[in-house]
Amino acid sequence: MLYTYIIPFVCYMSLLFFPSSTRTDSSSVAALPNIVLILTDDQGYHDVSYYGTKDIRTPNIDEIAAKGRRFDNFYANCPVCSPTRAALLTGRYQDYVGVPGVIRTHAGNSWGYLDPNATLLPEKLKTAGYHTALIGKWHLGLESPNTPTERGFDYFHGWLGDMMDDYRTHRRHDINYMRLNEQQIDPEGHATDLFTSWSVDYIHKQAGDARPFFLYLAYNAPHFPVQPPQEWLNKVKQREKGIDDTRANLVAFIEHMDDGIGQVINALKKSGQLNNTMIIFSSDNGGHLPSKANNGPLRDGKQSMYEGGLKVPTCISWPDRIKAGSVSKQAHLSMDLYPTLLELAGIESGNLIEGRSFLQELLGSGQALASRPLYFTRREGGTRYGGQSIYAVRSGDWKLLQNSPYEAYELYNLKNDPKEQNNLIEEKKEKYRELNKLLMTHIQKGGRVPWQKPKD
Repeated sequence: MLYTYIIPFVCYMSLLFFPSSTRTDSSSVAALPNIVLILTDDQGYHDVSYYGTKDIRTPNIDEIAAKGRRFDNFYANCPVCSPTRAALLTGRYQDYVGVPGVIRTHAGNSWGYLDPNATLLPEKLKTAGYHTALIGKWHLGLESPNTPTERGFDYFHGWLGDMMDDYRTHRRHDINYMRLNEQQIDPEGHATDLFTSWSVDYIHKQAGDARPFFLYLAYNAPHFPVQPPQEWLNKVKQREKGIDDTRANLVAFIEHMDDGIGQVINALKKSGQLNNTMIIFSSDNGGHLPSKANNGPLRDGKQSMYEGGLKVPTCISWPDRIKAGSVSKQAHLSMDLYPTLLELAGIESGNLIEGRSFLQELLGSGQALASRPLYFTRREGGTRYGGQSIYAVRSGDWKLLQNSPYEAYELYNLKNDPKEQNNLIEEKKEKYRELNKLLMTHIQKGGRVPWQKPKD
């Protein structure tokens, strides 16, 4: 038993201290852990039961937190879908890779075009010998060159587009965006169940492959329309007497998805791969308030630059490597997962990124990372935004934000005012100028990057 742990550990440490972007020999590949990255869609900061939320049960997400590290100060890069996904997969601020807003079916209401030259996470992991798979939601392009199999994924089984108009019929604007690699498919069943089943099948298949795997499991749930299976809704209503109907549907939707996450974890256990797998759980933005999401004590929700739109539930486990039940208060962004996983795989980035690895924190070094400004950008259309962007920057305890392009900036001290109730912009003008200067530099840099598809 001791031999079983010593050899992988020695190989792993050699990767950390002697990384190489071309290290794919059999001994180093065998030492690398599998990676399962689970991203949910619009899950509220406190829509997990590990925070003590009374009306919801998420035992499988809770298990990841209990057996690993919980992150209480983890931010999505953006309060909406596509930009966060672009940041996560490139390690860069979303406006630096051409995705400041949501990519949609119709060009007149689409606000991003993923830079074809950006280097995505699966491309990098393949250089270390990983087999790479995306199961679930892509939402970073509907056509070549921005489809999953063209951007580094060996295997894609899921949904190209944004939201589904129905989780059972799988259409958006009457278009079928469900794919198996490049082939259009039309499977039967609830989308959450499909993505779970396909992930379980993939995990069992990879157990017979000597290569480590990277599985990016991106659920559409709990994004509206909120459509839990009836048996899950019945269970919630029987347990939570007097619960609001809208809230009951969302709770059932999340609990159904959590059960799917449990099936994925169980597949890792049954196939003997759990101990050599890092599991990451996070959400792409804050919870959707009209669906009665629970963002805890935070102000506002999805779409907003207030904390409720940006902070997301996040936890990471890796048996015997990450201390069980540990908690991080360090501020991290979605894009920080990119360099963290590269360091885990012993890969040097080799390309410009803004994300910062926190692997050593995960492994228990205890060393706090230096403070840095965190930037948030979102571009949107319609009469509410008019094709313009909204912004926020956090520096230390201070946060400057503009939640509407037609409203003034606001300044908050998050240490003293975590609920963002006391706007100090008139009282702290020097701090306003300091953060404004930082933000203007970020906006200028992002403004150099095209976010629309070039003409043919």
